[in-house]
Amino acid sequence: MNWKHAMATFVLGTSLVTTGTITHAEAGNNGKQQADASIFMKEDFNGKNVKSEKEVKEFFEQNQKTFQLKPNKDLKLLKSETDDLGMTHYTYQRLIGQVPVANSKILVHTDKDGNVTAVNGELHEKAPSKIKQTKEINKKEALDLAWDQIDVSRSEADHVQKSLKGEDFNTLTENSDLVVHYEDGEYTLAYHVELQFSQPYPANWQLYINAENGEILKSMNVVHEATGTGTGVLGDTKSLNTYFYNNTYYLFDTTKPMNGVIETFDNYGGEYYSLPGYYVTDTGNTFYSQRQKAAVDAHYYAGEVFDYYYDQFGRVSYDNQGGDIRSTVHYGSNYNNAAWTGNQMIYGDGDGSTFTYLSGADDIVAHELTHAVTDTTAELVYENQSGALNESFSDVFGFFVDSEDWLMGEDVYTPGRSGDALRSLSNPNAYDQPDHMNEYQNLPNTEAGDWGGVHINSGIPNKAAYYTINSLGIAQSEQIYYRALTVYLTPNSSFTNAREALEQSAQDLYGTSAANAVSQAWDNVGVY
Repeated sequence: MNWKHAMATFVLGTSLVTTGTITHAEAGNNGKQQADASIFMKEDFNGKNVKSEKEVKEFFEQNQKTFQLKPNKDLKLLKSETDDLGMTHYTYQRLIGQVPVANSKILVHTDKDGNVTAVNGELHEKAPSKIKQTKEINKKEALDLAWDQIDVSRSEADHVQKSLKGEDFNTLTENSDLVVHYEDGEYTLAYHVELQFSQPYPANWQLYINAENGEILKSMNVVHEATGTGTGVLGDTKSLNTYFYNNTYYLFDTTKPMNGVIETFDNYGGEYYSLPGYYVTDTGNTFYSQRQKAAVDAHYYAGEVFDYYYDQFGRVSYDNQGGDIRSTVHYGSNYNNAAWTGNQMIYGDGDGSTFTYLSGADDIVAHELTHAVTDTTAELVYENQSGALNESFSDVFGFFVDSEDWLMGEDVYTPGRSGDALRSLSNPNAYDQPDHMNEYQNLPNTEAGDWGGVHINSGIPNKAAYYTINSLGIAQSEQIYYRALTVYLTPNSSFTNAREALEQSAQDLYGTSAANAVSQAWDNVGVY
């Protein structure tokens, strides 16, 4: 997440197009990818007693005219899950010529009797049966091209750290997978390259490279960062789960019901941005020094966010697999950011004017770790409307963790001025964000354009969340939002798709009156 706000003029930019039961949302040129790719369908489908992968394939075969899919050729089952309501959700990867289409999922939802209740995701009904391009470069060559593109050497980014558990871990992650890249109606055989590292700067690069000629189709550093500082430890005393080893106490929490741990580091590397840094320790188990305050908050709030997701939804860490939650404080020098880098959290100290220690705000910590949850569930693409939803869902869960007010980051923003904040769910306009589709901003899909306005246009779904929570209360709303994020949303979901996902989640959990309340909330912000 980027906590910066760009001063901008609101413009009229969004039209909504509905065709039969297939609903698309479109926002000028920036809405093309969603308009072409993401759908949510509810109708009386042919096909009953769908209770296995085989029967789902038969369902698609029976409804080929509707979906334009050949299940044996076009779909690969990723997982099937049955929830507490007895509903089963089948998640498929869309294929073209046995190659996965990037950022594309198709979900089939059945009730406890096996009736298909909804199908949503990126169907790519008009996709070709095969890709014309041939693969002329290999995975290693794609990685080399990616490193050249970002102008960082592999040796600069490579760093090995020994953990308290005894094993070495490398803070550099690099992956290269053959995919079909889709954009503006074009399907291209490409490599999806991921480069995640902490030095010489925090990065989570996502690149798409033409597999035939090596052309860079897209490159984005999607580190979710929060620009700002925080007062850090606001003078309050916190109980901490620590670990005693070799006569020293570590900010290392093994008490959570998870396979991994919650661990906190200090970046003594300063300007060199060496991550994760060194464990925060104390010989007396009293972490009271000025240097330790930011680490105390980072460690405590990471545990609080873990507890929230575990207690409310049974989710075990951000990945639901018990993965380590690793935080590093004192990152950089006067660094006005906090970030989820793809494998850990980093927190700057701020400059003392715009922000103070970033780890001092529990809603910021919850926001960033929710980006990690999104990365492992809906995988909302970080651009245009799907990117604005990515930001909005992080804001909304930041509110659920810290529901004392509707403000975001108020504990650490402008420490010399009271009552100030970065954003507001109740009044986005006060913080230079639109709160209705007639104010939607068509910004360029570039870094300078905030990737199509992901931090600006998130005010619209934020205001819809505000209306929903006011109508249904926190207890129902948080369940509805979590179900939508983890069950129904797909990578290219638009605002309209989010409305439909939330309506369906409300219907599943609480019935028609709750679904109507969600509908009214989105009507109020002009998403129909």
